[in-house]
Amino acid sequence: MTGSKETVGLLVAFIYTLMASTVAGAPYRFYDLEVTYGDINPLGVAQQAILINGQFPGPKIECQTNDNLIINVRNNLPEPFLLSWNGLQHRKNSWQDGVSGTNCPIPPGQNFTYHMQAKDQIGSFFYFPSLAFHKSAGGFGAICIHSRPLVPVPFSPPADEYTVLIGDWYTSNHTDLQGMLDSGSELPFPDGILINGKRRPNRADFTVEQGKTYRLRISNVGLQNTLNFLIQDHNMTLIEVEGTHTIQNSYTSLDVHAGQSLSVLFTANRPAKDYHIVVSTRFTNTTLRSTAVVHYAGSSGPTFDSLPSGPKDIDFSLNQARSIRTNLTASGPRPNPQGSYHYGSINVTRTIRLGNSVGLVGGKLRYAVNGVSFAEVDTPLKLADYYNISGVFQLGGIPDAPPADGGAIEEVRNETAVMDSDHRSFVEVVLENSEDSIQSWHLDGHSVFVVGMDLGSWSEQSRDSYNLVDAISRCTVQVYPRGWTAVLIALDNVGMWNMRSEVWARRYLGQQFYLRVYTPTHSLRDEFPIPDNALLCGRAAATGSRLPFSRH
Repeated sequence: MTGSKETVGLLVAFIYTLMASTVAGAPYRFYDLEVTYGDINPLGVAQQAILINGQFPGPKIECQTNDNLIINVRNNLPEPFLLSWNGLQHRKNSWQDGVSGTNCPIPPGQNFTYHMQAKDQIGSFFYFPSLAFHKSAGGFGAICIHSRPLVPVPFSPPADEYTVLIGDWYTSNHTDLQGMLDSGSELPFPDGILINGKRRPNRADFTVEQGKTYRLRISNVGLQNTLNFLIQDHNMTLIEVEGTHTIQNSYTSLDVHAGQSLSVLFTANRPAKDYHIVVSTRFTNTTLRSTAVVHYAGSSGPTFDSLPSGPKDIDFSLNQARSIRTNLTASGPRPNPQGSYHYGSINVTRTIRLGNSVGLVGGKLRYAVNGVSFAEVDTPLKLADYYNISGVFQLGGIPDAPPADGGAIEEVRNETAVMDSDHRSFVEVVLENSEDSIQSWHLDGHSVFVVGMDLGSWSEQSRDSYNLVDAISRCTVQVYPRGWTAVLIALDNVGMWNMRSEVWARRYLGQQFYLRVYTPTHSLRDEFPIPDNALLCGRAAATGSRLPFSRH
C-alpha cells in the first residue's frame, strides 16, 4: 500500500474504531500492576522475589465473560520484563500474549498496557512472568473469569470461593537458578511447596461455616512438579477445568500438573474442627509436602496431628485423568450447551507427533521438540512476520514427527523454529514422552480436546480408544512417563502462538516452538490489527512505522 502518513494514520484509526465497536457493549475493567523486587522468606531463608503491587503472590484479576481488560504493567525491575496469561485465549489478538515471540519486553522503568477481552471464556487461570527465569521468582497471580448472570451454571452458588495457588519453590534466587541452566547443569530438586506463597508455620488458612459449600480455584504455578491436592476427611466435586464445566465426579484427592488450573466444590459437613489441606509432590523419589488449614468458624479444635497421604502410583493418576470429562448439557460462556460442538465428527486435516527430547548443543544441556531446540532472538516472531523481516525465524523448522531415537542424549539443532498451519484447520497432535519423568504441555490461544492418553507407544490403532464424545477441553495437558497423550485442536485463532513445556527449565532450555496459524486474508473477523501502543525492538525497531500486514 502507498500513501501519505496521514492517510495511513486515518486508516489505522478507522480500523480501531471498527474493532472497538465489536466489544463496546461489554464492560471495561482496569488494572494497574507495578512490578518490583522485594524480600521474602516463605521457606525460612531470605531471598529476592518479584512482587506485583508489593504482593506475593500478586493480586487476583477478576472479570466476567466478554469483559474488556485494560492492564497497565509498570516494570520497576532493573531488567526487561513480560507478563503472560496462562489460559486467557486472546481471541483474534496474539499481540497481547506476553511471550517473547509476540511482544517486545517492557524496558526497565517503562510500562506497557495490555488490551484484552475475555471473549467467550469462563474459568480459572493465572498470570506469570515469561522472560528469562523470572517465573522462579514469583510474579504470578490468579485470573478468575466469572459467568454472566443470565447464563446458568451447573451448580448452586457457593457460599464463597477461594483462590489456591500451589507450586514447588526454591530458596535460591532466580538469577542463581538461571545461572545453573546457562552453565549446562540441571536444576536440583525443589526445596519446598508453597500454598498461596506460604508454608508452615505461616501457612494459609481458609475459614468455612458448618454446612455451607465453597469453591476452590486451584492453579499449579510451580516450575516442574505434579502436585496432589486433598482436604483431610472431605470429598471434592470437580466442576471446572480451565474454562470447561466438567461432569461432577467426587474425588478424595486430585492431581494438578504443572501449569494446570481447576475448580472444586467441597461442603463443610464434618465435625467443627480444623482440617489440613495437604499438597504433595507426585512421581518423585523424595516427597515434598505442605499444608494449609480449613478452619470451621467457631471451632477451637486443633488441627489433627496425623497427615493423610496422597496416592503413589501412576495408574491412579492416569485413571483419574481419563475420568475428567466435559459436561455436555451445561452452558459454557454462552447459553448453548458445551456439547453442541461435535468435535468428534470433524475431519482431521493433519496429524502432528511431538516428542520431547534432551540433547547437547555446544556441549551444553538443551531440551528439544522433534530434535529442534528453540533459540531466542531479539525480534518477536509476530513482529517479524507482520513487517516481513526475513532471517528472524525458520518457517517449517519443526518436523511433523520426532526422530526415531528422540529420547536419547544427542546433538540437537538449535533453531528459531516456527511450525506453519492453516487457519480453521482441524489437527490431531500426539504428544509422545520417551522419558521417565512426567511432562506437561501448553498451547497459547487455544483449548484442545484431550481425546486419549496411555502408557506405551502411540500407533494409529490407538485412535480406536479415543473419546470422540465428551473429552475435556483445556489448554494444558500432561503426558505420563513412557506414554502418550492425543489432542484434537481447532486452529480457529489467527496468530503466532507459543507451544511449550510447562516444566519451566525445559522450556527455558529450548523445549518450545511457535505455531503460526495463518490466513492470507486480512479481516477483523479473523485477527485484530497491531495495537497502537505496540513496543518495537530488535530488527522491528528499524521499520519506523506501523504498516498494514505484509506476510511471508
